[in-house]
Amino acid sequence: MPGFSTRAIQAAGRMPEVAQTPVTVPIYQTSTFEVGSAAELEEILEFRRPGHSYTRYSNPTHEAFEAAMADLEGGEAGLATASGMAAIHGAMLSFVQSGDEVLAPAALYGGTLGMLGQVMPRYGISYRLVRTGNADQVIAAIGPKTRLVWLETIANPTTEMADLATITAAAHERGIPVGVDNTFASPYLCNPLSMGVDLVVHSVTKYIGGHSDLIGGVMVGSRERIAEAREIVVNTGGNANPFEAFLALRGLKTLAVRMDRHSANGLAVAMGLEGRPGIARVHYPGLPSHPQHGLAQRELRDGQAGGMMAVELSGGRPAAERFLDRVRVVKHATSLAGVESLVSHPASSSHRQYNDDELAAAGLTGGMLRVSIGLEDAEDLVEDLAAAAAD
Repeated sequence: MPGFSTRAIQAAGRMPEVAQTPVTVPIYQTSTFEVGSAAELEEILEFRRPGHSYTRYSNPTHEAFEAAMADLEGGEAGLATASGMAAIHGAMLSFVQSGDEVLAPAALYGGTLGMLGQVMPRYGISYRLVRTGNADQVIAAIGPKTRLVWLETIANPTTEMADLATITAAAHERGIPVGVDNTFASPYLCNPLSMGVDLVVHSVTKYIGGHSDLIGGVMVGSRERIAEAREIVVNTGGNANPFEAFLALRGLKTLAVRMDRHSANGLAVAMGLEGRPGIARVHYPGLPSHPQHGLAQRELRDGQAGGMMAVELSGGRPAAERFLDRVRVVKHATSLAGVESLVSHPASSSHRQYNDDELAAAGLTGGMLRVSIGLEDAEDLVEDLAAAAAD
């Protein structure tokens, strides 16, 4: 065909023949895929036939990441999403509907709390909060309207831990499914599905990505459970981006190495800060002083507790605000679990909607800081954090 535009478009769209398998999964940066027939497209859109039609539904780079996460979490299938919140939204709505109730931790990621309080009521879905560090309290709180128990392996931001196996077994006896946000632990430190949990979600932005350069989410579970959640995600536009999935795959390759270092640094910093002037308490599951330290030894790989901790200052909110101005190595920023150490003040950020009584009920105080320990030299972090906390 002589037309330049026609030739240019067709030439630029020709797929090269690749006889050798790429070492790295390619980025399929395309919105749509050519199909052979109307029947083929219909079957792909209905997930009755392998293949891809439109990246909101699926994409080969997504598929590679989903398969990798299913492998690492011990599930049958995975689903990549646009963010951790897209994963949580899709996961929860795959379990509950109007008239149902979600039972969730009192110390809960602020984004999840916002969704439960501001979005779910529009669907006629209610929620109640309970401290999840005591399994008996969680089990006793399951009510007649409860249709989902939602847990965090390590609570954001207090680091309170839930006995996943005990709570899940009791919930299942009552016919109630359990979903777990495993972000603070990562699939390297904990695999909730092995403890009977029905569905696991991660904010891929955090440890899986690990470099503070992507936004993404993922969920893992049985094929049937993921199929249910996929209907929600596809129809609400919560799909992942191929480039983010590529970055997540890159992150998975170094996850074990990074988590070992995060955990070693986390324990060193927690021990180095305990008892320092201005610090009332360090909440870190790897410390013997942590209320669920024994549970951490059983539930987490080799007792390693990752890099997340909560540091409670004796001077309350004024001391916390002063602390944020004093840090030099650690950065005051939202998010967590990257190679750089970050600190935030939950009472004025993720949990800013709580009054003092609500903070106390969740195990938080105005003087509590969430600290994400990165991969810097531990002694530099101890020095920086201790100096910022000093009276």
